[in-house]
Amino acid sequence: MSHPDRPVLGILLMLGFCVLAPLGDGLAKYIGTAVPLAILLLVRFGAQVILLAPVVALWGLRWRYSGRVLRLVVYRTLLHIAGIGMMFLSLRFLPLAEAIAIAFVMPFIMLLLGKYVLGEEVGHRRLIACVVGFIGTLMVVQPSFAEVGLPALLPMAVAVVFALFMLVTRQIAQQVDPIALQAVSGAIATGILLVLMLLVGADTGDMALVAPPVDLWPVLLVIGVIGTMAHLLMTWALKFAPSATLAPMQYLEIPFATIIGWLFFRDFPNGLAALGIAVTIATGLYIVYREQLGSRAAKTLPADPIDP
Repeated sequence: MSHPDRPVLGILLMLGFCVLAPLGDGLAKYIGTAVPLAILLLVRFGAQVILLAPVVALWGLRWRYSGRVLRLVVYRTLLHIAGIGMMFLSLRFLPLAEAIAIAFVMPFIMLLLGKYVLGEEVGHRRLIACVVGFIGTLMVVQPSFAEVGLPALLPMAVAVVFALFMLVTRQIAQQVDPIALQAVSGAIATGILLVLMLLVGADTGDMALVAPPVDLWPVLLVIGVIGTMAHLLMTWALKFAPSATLAPMQYLEIPFATIIGWLFFRDFPNGLAALGIAVTIATGLYIVYREQLGSRAAKTLPADPIDP
């Protein structure tokens, strides 16, 4: 069922995503090492299934996939587990705003993957913007790397994983309902995590199958609900507004993460990291702007084509 464009509603929904996503990450940082990482992920994806399964059943959406689509859904789920897991792990070492800002190298990686993997046309201006954006990301990484070492690079690994996640999602986006996809992916992730935890059989460490402390159960459940709602808000936003309109909004995650990090942990980026965040946001927005110009040029075919 198609929806007419309602850009204001789409922007408000995306704004909700930009608040909820860093809030969920902030709660994961608050838990820290008190809960094994596998348990945190299990509750996150389990809540996704519990919340979305009734919606899938009531709306009569398709649960079962086969062949190529099923394989891609499984690949996507594995990438989702890895991406969220590494993000939660990085938050044990890094301030919230800096971790999220570093992960925003993902649009630059997506652009390069589009050019060198998918053969998409990418002009020299956007390639230069990728280089500048990466330099901005390194400016954010440098203070954290000096303090905690290699864990400061985890958000960059998150960016690579989620870039691949988005590429896989593109391959199946037209063949599956997004809500059903989230429910099925949550069920697959829950099963994979349970099997891994049973196989490892550790009583301690991040793969331990142990009950979390009673006082942290409400926080864990809220993380699961927030993670699910954030992805639904993004999905619904894209129903009512074009991606070109919504893409710049995603960079609001960084200032919201800065506010949440300060309120929860009194963390605030230092001078070099703050400058790097500004460079990352500016170059990311420039890439979005060039994407929009390129899209308009492709539609109107002007006599002097615009460099994409």
